[in-house]
Amino acid sequence: MLTNNLWHETLHSKLGQYFTINKILHRTRTNHQNLIIFENTNVGRILALDGIVQTTESDEFIYHEMMAHVPLLAHGNARKVLIIGGGDGAMLREISYHKNIEQITMVEIDASVIELCKRYLPNHHSGSFENPLCQLVIDNGVHFVQTTSDRFDVIISDSPDPIGPGESLYTSKFYEGCHKCLNPGGILVTQSGVCFFQLNEAINSYRKLQNYFNDVKFYQASIPTYYGGIMTFSWSSNNPVLRQIDVSTLIHRYNKTNLKCRYYNPKLHASSFALPQYFLDALKDSSAF
Repeated sequence: MLTNNLWHETLHSKLGQYFTINKILHRTRTNHQNLIIFENTNVGRILALDGIVQTTESDEFIYHEMMAHVPLLAHGNARKVLIIGGGDGAMLREISYHKNIEQITMVEIDASVIELCKRYLPNHHSGSFENPLCQLVIDNGVHFVQTTSDRFDVIISDSPDPIGPGESLYTSKFYEGCHKCLNPGGILVTQSGVCFFQLNEAINSYRKLQNYFNDVKFYQASIPTYYGGIMTFSWSSNNPVLRQIDVSTLIHRYNKTNLKCRYYNPKLHASSFALPQYFLDALKDSSAF
C-alpha cells in the first residue's frame, strides 16, 4: 500500500514493514497482479507484487544462493534444472554458474515481470536471460509440470507467497506434477515462508509433499527483508542420502564450481537443516493427522 512517501507491505493483516520511497521506477497492473518497482536508500531497488516484497537488491543473494546451491551441490551431477517462477532472473543467474548444467527451463506465468525486471533489476539477472542453455516458457507452473514430457534432476519453485497467482504452486496437483517430472534421485525445493508467522503454510506443504516423496524436510536462511525470523525452504526427494552429504564432499564440489558466494558455504549448507524446536514440534504434531 502506497501512502505519501511510504510503501507498506500487506502480507500480514496485523503487522507489517514499511519502506521510504526515493523513486518509483515502475508501477502497473499486469495481466496477473499489481507490480511496483521502487528505490529505497537502505536496500536499493525493491520489487513487490500484490503488496508483498518479492526481492530487494541488498539481500537477494541470500535467498537465491541458498535455493540454488543447496540442491545443486547436494545432487552433485544435475544436468537439467527446472525453475518455476523466478521472473527477476536471479535464480537463473545462480544456476548458470554451475558449468555441468546442460539445460535450464524457466517457467514464469507473468511475462511482464520478466520484461520489467530485465529493465529495472539488471543486477539480479546479470545478463543470465541470454544464457543459450535457458529455455524460457510463459505458462502456469502447475500446467507445465502436469503436461511436460521432459524430466529434470532439480526443480526449484521460486514462487511468491500462496496468494493470487502463486497460490496454485502450493497445491497437491503442483507437487504431484513435480514428482512426475523429476528424474530418479531428483530434488524439489520450494520457498515455504517465514515459519514464525507462516507456520500453517509450511505445515500444509509438508503434509502434501509427503504423499509424493519419501524424504521431506526443511532448511533455512535468515533474510532481512523477509521479516519475522528465519525463512524456510522445503526439500523433497526420494533419496535421503542427498540431504546428508558430508561437508568434505560439499567442499570438494563447491571448490570445483569456482563459485564465489556471499552467503552460502558448505558448512552453512550442512547446518541449514537444523531447525528451531517449535518448528520441529509442529512438523511432528502434523504427522499425527
